[in-house]
Amino acid sequence: MDAAMVTAIAALIGGPVAALGAMYGSRGANQAAREGNAVTGFKSLTDELQEERQQLREELRNLRAENAAKELEIARLRLLVQQLGGTP
Repeated sequence: MDAAMVTAIAALIGGPVAALGAMYGSRGANQAAREGNAVTGFKSLTDELQEERQQLREELRNLRAENAAKELEIARLRLLVQQLGGTP
Protein backbone atom coordinates (compact mmCIF):
# COMPACT_ATOMS: atom_id res chain seq x y z
CA MET A 1 0.00 0.00 0.00
CA ASP A 2 1.39 3.31 -0.98
CA ALA A 3 0.87 6.65 0.76
CA ALA A 4 -1.92 7.75 -1.59
CA MET A 5 -3.93 4.63 -0.81
CA VAL A 6 -3.45 5.07 2.96
CA THR A 7 -4.54 8.70 2.68
CA ALA A 8 -7.63 7.73 0.68
CA ILE A 9 -8.60 5.03 3.18
CA ALA A 10 -8.03 7.42 6.08
CA ALA A 11 -10.25 9.99 4.36
CA LEU A 12 -12.98 7.39 3.74
CA ILE A 13 -12.91 6.26 7.37
CA GLY A 14 -12.26 9.69 8.88
CA GLY A 15 -15.16 11.41 7.11
CA PRO A 16 -17.97 9.32 8.65
CA VAL A 17 -16.22 9.32 12.03
CA ALA A 18 -16.01 13.12 11.92
CA ALA A 19 -19.68 13.31 10.87
CA LEU A 20 -20.70 11.07 13.79
CA GLY A 21 -18.65 13.21 16.15
CA ALA A 22 -20.31 16.36 14.86
CA MET A 23 -23.77 14.82 15.26
CA TYR A 24 -23.00 13.69 18.79
CA GLY A 25 -21.58 17.09 19.69
CA SER A 26 -24.63 18.78 18.19
CA ARG A 27 -26.94 16.60 20.29
CA GLY A 28 -25.07 17.58 23.43
CA ALA A 29 -25.25 21.26 22.52
CA ASN A 30 -28.98 21.01 21.76
CA GLN A 31 -29.62 19.26 25.05
CA ALA A 32 -27.63 21.89 26.94
CA ALA A 33 -29.60 24.64 25.19
CA ARG A 34 -32.93 22.99 26.12
CA GLU A 35 -31.84 22.63 29.73
CA GLY A 36 -30.69 26.25 29.76
CA ASN A 37 -34.05 27.36 28.38
CA ALA A 38 -35.87 25.31 31.02
CA VAL A 39 -33.85 26.88 33.83
CA THR A 40 -34.37 30.36 32.40
CA GLY A 41 -38.11 29.74 32.07
CA PHE A 42 -38.33 28.41 35.61
CA LYS A 43 -36.45 31.43 36.96
CA SER A 44 -38.72 33.80 35.05
CA LEU A 45 -41.83 32.04 36.33
CA THR A 46 -40.50 32.12 39.89
CA ASP A 47 -39.82 35.85 39.63
CA GLU A 48 -43.34 36.49 38.32
CA LEU A 49 -44.88 34.45 41.13
CA GLN A 50 -42.88 36.33 43.75
CA GLU A 51 -44.01 39.66 42.30
CA GLU A 52 -47.65 38.52 42.33
CA ARG A 53 -47.29 37.31 45.89
CA GLN A 54 -45.86 40.68 46.96
CA GLN A 55 -48.75 42.49 45.25
CA LEU A 56 -51.27 40.23 47.01
CA ARG A 57 -49.61 40.90 50.36
CA GLU A 58 -49.89 44.64 49.78
CA GLU A 59 -53.53 44.28 48.76
CA LEU A 60 -54.25 42.19 51.86
CA ARG A 61 -52.56 44.80 54.04
CA ASN A 62 -54.72 47.53 52.49
CA LEU A 63 -57.90 45.49 52.91
CA ARG A 64 -57.08 44.83 56.56
CA ALA A 65 -56.53 48.55 57.13
CA GLU A 66 -59.87 49.35 55.44
CA ASN A 67 -61.59 46.69 57.55
CA ALA A 68 -60.12 48.11 60.75
CA ALA A 69 -61.30 51.62 59.76
CA LYS A 70 -64.81 50.28 59.10
CA GLU A 71 -64.87 48.46 62.43
CA LEU A 72 -63.82 51.67 64.17
CA GLU A 73 -66.59 53.59 62.39
CA ILE A 74 -69.14 50.94 63.40
CA ALA A 75 -68.05 51.21 67.03
CA ARG A 76 -68.30 55.01 66.86
CA LEU A 77 -71.80 54.86 65.41
CA ARG A 78 -72.93 52.31 68.03
CA LEU A 79 -71.70 54.61 70.79
CA LEU A 80 -73.50 57.55 69.19
CA VAL A 81 -76.74 55.56 68.98
CA GLN A 82 -76.41 54.61 72.66
CA GLN A 83 -75.75 58.25 73.64
CA LEU A 84 -78.89 59.28 71.81
CA GLY A 85 -80.94 56.74 73.79
CA GLY A 86 -81.28 54.02 71.18
CA THR A 87 -80.17 50.42 71.06
CA PRO A 88 -77.70 49.38 68.42
